[in-house]
Amino acid sequence: MLEKSFGVNFFLKTPWKKDDHLRFVYLRITVDGISKEISTKRKWRIDRWNQKTERAVGTKEDAKSLNHFLDSIITGLHNFKTKLSNSSEPISAAKLIDYIHGKSYQKAKVLEEFQNHNDEIFALISRGGFSKGTYERYVTARSHVKEFMKFKYNRDDFEFRELNYSFVTDYEFYLKTVRRCSNNTTLKYIANFKKIVLRAVAKDIIQKDPFILFKSKKTKLDKRPLTTKELLLLENKKFNTERLSIVRDIFVFQCYTGLSYIDVKQLKYTKIKEESDGSLWIMSNRQKSKSPTDIPLLENAIIIMKKYRGHLLCQDSNLVLPVRSNQKMNEYLKEIATLCGIDSELNTHKARRTFASTVTLKNGVPINVVKELLGHHSVTQTEEYALTTQEVINNEMNNLKIKLQNNQENIVQHIQIKKILNESEIQLLQDYEKLKNKILGVSDL
Repeated sequence: MLEKSFGVNFFLKTPWKKDDHLRFVYLRITVDGISKEISTKRKWRIDRWNQKTERAVGTKEDAKSLNHFLDSIITGLHNFKTKLSNSSEPISAAKLIDYIHGKSYQKAKVLEEFQNHNDEIFALISRGGFSKGTYERYVTARSHVKEFMKFKYNRDDFEFRELNYSFVTDYEFYLKTVRRCSNNTTLKYIANFKKIVLRAVAKDIIQKDPFILFKSKKTKLDKRPLTTKELLLLENKKFNTERLSIVRDIFVFQCYTGLSYIDVKQLKYTKIKEESDGSLWIMSNRQKSKSPTDIPLLENAIIIMKKYRGHLLCQDSNLVLPVRSNQKMNEYLKEIATLCGIDSELNTHKARRTFASTVTLKNGVPINVVKELLGHHSVTQTEEYALTTQEVINNEMNNLKIKLQNNQENIVQHIQIKKILNESEIQLLQDYEKLKNKILGVSDL
C-alpha cells in the first residue's frame, strides 16, 4: 500500500437555513489524514437519512436509487485506487476527487513538467524574478535530458515513476562521455534536472526521489586571482590592436570595481553618482542577486571610464564601457594572457576575484566591507573569493621572520644584561670580602 490510511464517507451538508430538511449529499475522501470533499449533486431529506450507515432510509424506489448511486461511487473509487496502486502511483485525496469530477487522469511525464517549469521562469523574467540567462540554462538542461532519453532508450519522454538511480547515473555518464562535459558542468546540469524531480516530489507526482542515493563531488578548480605583479603587467602592456586594448581595459576596470561581467556590461552613467566630497560611486543593484552594491571608484577605474566617454559603441545606450559578449571577452582574454606571459587562465570572473583578494583584502580592507562591495549576502560567500595568495603568504612569512629575529635579539640582549649583572655581583662580593678581611685584621691588632 502506498498510503497509510484511506477513508470514504457520505454525509448531508448542513445548509445556511438549518430548518431546511432537504440537503445535499456530500462525499468526503481522506488519505493519510488529508481530507477533500465534493458534492454528489443529489439532495435528500434529513429525516430519511441514517448517518451510521451513511445511506438513505426506506424501501421506496427513490431511496434504493440513491443508495445504488452511492455504492457505484464507492466501487469506482476502489477500482481507481487499485489501478493507482498497481502502477505504483502515489494516492492522494485530491487525485481521487479529480476522478469523481470526471477529469481524465494523465500520468505526469518528465519533459512535460520540465517545460512547465521553464515556461514559468520565462513568464517571471519580465517581473524581475529570474534573469534571461537562468531561463536559457534550464532550456539547455531540458534539451540534454531529451537527447539522453533518445540516445539511451530511443524514447521521447519518461513517466516520473520510471525514474530510478540507474537513470540518474546513466545520465551522468552520458554528459561526461557523449556530451564531453567537465565534471563540474555535468553536476550543474544534473542539479537543474534534480530541481524538476524534487518539484514533482513536492507535487505528489512521484513518491520517491531517485537522486537520494546519488553522491557527487565537485572538482576543486584553480581560482587564484591575479597577483599585484601580474595586474601591473596587464595594465602597462601595449597592444597593437584596439580590440585587445578595449578588452584589457574592461577587465582591469572589473579588477578595480569588483563588478561581474553582466554588471559591467549593463553599467550606465545614470548609476555613477558624485558625493559631496567629489568622490564618484557606482550605485546599483547586482543583476544576479538584486542586492545593492555601492562601490567607490578608485583612480585606476576612473581613468578607464574617462577614456571611453563618448565611445561610438556607448553613445546611444549611455553605457560606461563598450563590453562585448562574454564568450568573446573570454576568448580575447586568453589571447591577452599569452601575450602578457600570464600562466593562469584569464576570464571575466577572475577580475572579480582579483578585486576581492589582491586589490582590497591584501591592502587591509576588512572582509565585511569587501562583502558589501561585492554585493554578497554573507561573509561566508565572500570567503570563497578571499583566497590566500602566494604573495600574501610571503608577506606574512616575512613579518614572522622579523618577529622571530626581534625575539632572538631580545633574548641575546637579556642574556648579556644578565651576564653583566652577574659579573657586578661577583665584584661586589669580592670587594666585600676584602673590606671584611681588612676590618677583621684591624680588630685583631
